[in-house]
Amino acid sequence: MRLKASLAAFLLCLASLAATAQDKRPDQLVNGYEPKWWKEAVVYQIYPRSFQDSNGDGIGDLPGITQHLDYLQSLGVNVIWLSPHFDSPNADNGYDIRDYRKVMTEFGTMADFDTLLAGIKQRHMRLIIDLVVNHTSDEHQWFVMSRSSKTNPYRDFYIWRPGKVAPDGTRLPPNNYPSYFSGSAWQYDAPTKEYYLHYFAVKQPDLNWANPRVREEVFSLMRFWLDKGVSGFRMDVIPLISKPTGLPDLTPEQLKNPSATFANGPQLTEYLQQMNREVLSHYDDMTVGEAIGTTVAQTPSLVDDRRHELNMIFNFDAVRIGRAGGEGPRGAWTLPQLKAIYDAHATLLGKHDWDTVFLSNHDNPRLVSAFGDDSAAFRAPSAKLLETMILTLRGTPFLYQGDELGMTNYPFKSLADYNDIAVKNAYKARVETGQITPDVFFAATARISRDNARTPMQWDNSPEAGFTSGTHPWLAVNPNYPQINAAAEARDPDSVLTYTRRLIALRAHTPAFVYGDYQDLDPWHPHVFAYTRTLGPDTCLVIENFSSETIPYTLPNNLKAAHELLSNYPAAPEENTPTLHLQPWESRIYKQ
Repeated sequence: MRLKASLAAFLLCLASLAATAQDKRPDQLVNGYEPKWWKEAVVYQIYPRSFQDSNGDGIGDLPGITQHLDYLQSLGVNVIWLSPHFDSPNADNGYDIRDYRKVMTEFGTMADFDTLLAGIKQRHMRLIIDLVVNHTSDEHQWFVMSRSSKTNPYRDFYIWRPGKVAPDGTRLPPNNYPSYFSGSAWQYDAPTKEYYLHYFAVKQPDLNWANPRVREEVFSLMRFWLDKGVSGFRMDVIPLISKPTGLPDLTPEQLKNPSATFANGPQLTEYLQQMNREVLSHYDDMTVGEAIGTTVAQTPSLVDDRRHELNMIFNFDAVRIGRAGGEGPRGAWTLPQLKAIYDAHATLLGKHDWDTVFLSNHDNPRLVSAFGDDSAAFRAPSAKLLETMILTLRGTPFLYQGDELGMTNYPFKSLADYNDIAVKNAYKARVETGQITPDVFFAATARISRDNARTPMQWDNSPEAGFTSGTHPWLAVNPNYPQINAAAEARDPDSVLTYTRRLIALRAHTPAFVYGDYQDLDPWHPHVFAYTRTLGPDTCLVIENFSSETIPYTLPNNLKAAHELLSNYPAAPEENTPTLHLQPWESRIYKQ
């Protein structure tokens, strides 16, 4: 870790940078933006099943999260995003909800939730939770009644259609929609001899948002949690709630990327504006939509604050760079391609829009394994560099549990190592049908599986990484936990954890990293990402070497690197110079 001259000088500089924030009044625009707490936040996602097991059953739970609130506070994050904690049969690890007003038994009780929320608030942090309302579990009481008969009052809570009959008499689904989890998106249900729509697992029937009663029920459950004191929602696959008119077959071209057709249906604006009008506008909340199938150009149609819909969305262009159609193994990608994505965001999103910055979550492989170099030599510096980028680009940054430690992908060997339903379904669809060999399947899946991010949090070097006192965690702990764990990194002044804490502190005292203008200084350089964030007289320069080689780099436009604030290498600073000598995966932040 390198700070300018000394820690005292570093803190003095932070105080200077914070002056703009201290002078700001809530009714004033900052560089054209309306100031909001959620724009200034750093969000930390917790996957409760994998964070901390408090009772030895091998499954993370709510009391386990409460045990580590001091750790999260010391990290510097101020918003916790809790992945689904609701009652669920766990066909898709909690994203198949059986009861929206009940806590999953494995995670604890509603009293445990209330204790967790109170502890978060006591530490001056906030909590947002998942809103999963494109679909429910097939065990939800609504669906149990819906499937019971065609005349049941809950029949139209879901999307039912009669099937087709082929010339040879074979029964066929209503159309050719594919499921995100392999196979058809339609499931035949014998009791009423019709098919129901499920974009995801068979046990996740899609709700019929065209039914006003469905919307009323969703708005009611939102109020239930907001009135409890949560500060908003991450909205799961929210652009999918409005279905294509008439549900026609997809064309061969549309089948290459079904999300483009499934997302942003004709009534989406109507539904979201009603949600905002009837619920969200009555609370000081934060909303972020998982905007599957949404392009950067379409983003303002969801987040422009004059439209009164969502605060921000997750766009997946950066996360899925190099993955054909956003799926499959990651192929070759270049740094100029990644920079172009962030440059497009800066160009297409204006002062009434707000962005998110993230490269990892519960549905993607580990940050450093996907975008850095997880070798022993470069894991730590590349993890620090990626954290630097996420926390200094334009938008609210989202970190996923373990990112702050530089946790890596798991060394999967066989199907038995996986828990993810998407992997198991894909294996049946592709390997068991002879389309590809097991070796080819596992070579690709090991790099991109969602289970990489879902392995238990690595707290210390005790058995099972301190995640559980039991001997059988629900998913195996990564065997590198003796080297990569929170306890060891907390003691190490040069660890990824220590660096991330300093970086979050720097961002908290640097309004330019929140409301400042962004400029990419060298879009076409193959290895260096150099950009500025400027707010009034304050300009911060960020330089990142995305390679495993030492690179001499001369700043363009006659710029000089002025006063160094932070670097991920412990070496003497290079200041007031146009030419820098960047070590492998080195990142630096300067105040100009």
